[in-house]
Amino acid sequence: MEDKRRSLGIRGIWRLILAIVGVVAIVQELRKPEEERTWHGDVAGLVPYDFRMPTVARMRDTYWNPEGSVVSSKVFGVGWAPNFGALATMFGWSGSQDADGPTS
Repeated sequence: MEDKRRSLGIRGIWRLILAIVGVVAIVQELRKPEEERTWHGDVAGLVPYDFRMPTVARMRDTYWNPEGSVVSSKVFGVGWAPNFGALATMFGWSGSQDADGPTS
């Protein structure tokens, strides 16, 4: 029971931190002149944020980009997202095929 409370406490703290970073990101954007607001970037050079409307292309680049890094910024919101394409490539699960069939 104690482990569950501790887990919920850590999860709650993590959510609070992300919420604070989200507020800081919004304030950061609102302090810029309106024509310079991009609604994506990072807070303190560490935590990425993106508040633009998600697109299919950005979702694909975030979650399935075999040439990208293993983690990237979220399509929408604050924090990081896994790049399953890079993970598949890293573990050899990419399923790439040549003319002779699947590679081993």
